[in-house]
Amino acid sequence: MAKEDSSRFVCTQCGYFTSKWMGRCPACGQWNSFSEEKVEKSSKKSADVSNASSVVLSSIPEEKEFRFESGISELDRVLGGGIVNSSSVLIGGEPGIGKSTLMLQLAANCNTRSRVIYVSGEESASQVRQRAKRLGLDLDRINIFCETKLSSILHVVETEKPQVLVVDSLQTLESEELTSVSGSVTQMRNCCMELSSACKAAGTAVFFIGHVTKEGSIAGPKIIEHIVDTVVYFEEGSANVRIIRAVKNRFGSVDEIGIFSMTETGLEPVKDPSSFFISERQEDKLPPGIAYTAVSEGSRTFLVEIQALVVRAKTGMSRVYSDRIDTSRVMRIAAILERHAGVVLSDKDIYVNVAGGIKVNDVSVELAVAMALWSASYNERLPARTVCFGELSLAGEVRKVSAGERRLKAAADMGFEGAIVPQGMETGKSGLLINKCERISQAFAKRN
Repeated sequence: MAKEDSSRFVCTQCGYFTSKWMGRCPACGQWNSFSEEKVEKSSKKSADVSNASSVVLSSIPEEKEFRFESGISELDRVLGGGIVNSSSVLIGGEPGIGKSTLMLQLAANCNTRSRVIYVSGEESASQVRQRAKRLGLDLDRINIFCETKLSSILHVVETEKPQVLVVDSLQTLESEELTSVSGSVTQMRNCCMELSSACKAAGTAVFFIGHVTKEGSIAGPKIIEHIVDTVVYFEEGSANVRIIRAVKNRFGSVDEIGIFSMTETGLEPVKDPSSFFISERQEDKLPPGIAYTAVSEGSRTFLVEIQALVVRAKTGMSRVYSDRIDTSRVMRIAAILERHAGVVLSDKDIYVNVAGGIKVNDVSVELAVAMALWSASYNERLPARTVCFGELSLAGEVRKVSAGERRLKAAADMGFEGAIVPQGMETGKSGLLINKCERISQAFAKRN
C-alpha cells in the first residue's frame, strides 16, 4: 500500500490543526499552542455499507440493571447514583492528589459480577500491588495489566470483557498506527475514542485518569471531554480534604460534590460535612471579617466560614485576592458595597477565603461575603451564632435563593440561633431568630 508522510500543526489546547505554524490558534485564541506532528497518509478502501440501516428506538431492549454501585458512597453521589454500564468517565486532578488511590479503591470495592482490570502505564505491577496492600485492599479482586499500547488494551477488552476498566493514565496511551509520541493531541484523542467505543461494545465501564495543566484544566484537547460521558475533577482542600465534583454528566446532575478525608488507608468518605468547613472557636463572638453561610450543593447542605481581610493598597491600586470564590464576584460585591452601603474599598486590597479550602460557586454566598467585607472594613464583629445567605443585585437588593428552608434547618441543627435572609423568603419552622432584609444596607443594621 502506498504511503505518504506529511506533517501538520495541532493546537495542544483545542485540537485545531493547520498545514502551517500559527502564533495564535483561531479556534480557542491560545498563543504559542501549536506543535508539529507527522501524519501518515494511506489509501484505504471504503467499508462495505450495503447492510447499514437505522432501527426504531422502541425496538432497543431496555437494560434492567442500568447502574451498579462503586463501593464508594461519595463517588456514587457525584456520578448520579452509581456507575453506568458501558459509560466512560474522565477523572482529572493534580499529581499526588489521590486519583490512582481512588481508582484502586473502586477496583477493589465495586459491586460487579465480572472482573475489574486496572491498566497501569505509569507504574509496574509490583508497585501497584505494594500500594494496594498498604491501603488494605483485597488483591484478589483486582486484575492488573501494565501496558501502554492501544492494540494490546483493546485485545484484552474484547477477549476478557471486564465490567470495569481503569486506565492510568490517558497521557501514557499510544497507538501504533500514529507516528506522534504518547501524550500528544492526536494520540490522546485517537486512543480515547477507540477505547471508549470498544468498551461500549463490550459493555465495559471505563475510567480514564488524566493529568491537569498549570491552569487547572485536564491536559489535552477539549474534545476529549466531549468524547466521554462524565468529567470529574479532583480538588484539594486544607487538612487532607479532597473534593470531587462533576463538570459534565450525561447520566446525572453536576450539582453534587463528594468530600473525602485522606488517611493512611486511603480516601475515607465524609458522610456528614455539615460543620466540616467551620473553624472551632471557644469565644462567644467572631473575629472581625468572619461570617457564616449555608451552601447548597445538590442534595446536601452544609455550613461554611467566609473569611475577609481589608488593608490599605500596597501599590496604590486596589487588588482582590480570592481563589475559593470567583474574583470577579468579589469585585462586584465590593462595588455594590461602595455604591449602596458607603463602604470605601477603592483604595484597599481585599483578601477573601473559604475555610477548609472548598471552592464555592453558590450565589447565596454573596450576602455572607458582603457581611465579612463590611466587618473587616470597620473592625466590627458579627454574631457568632448567626448565618446569612442571599444573592446581591447591582441595585443593592438582597434577592431570594433556592432551598431556603433546607439551609435554615441545617443551620439550626448545627446550633445556630439567628439568620439574616432575603425579604419574602419562606423560612418554615426552623426555630431560628429570622431577620429579613430587602437591601444590603439593611442587613448590617440587623446583624445583632
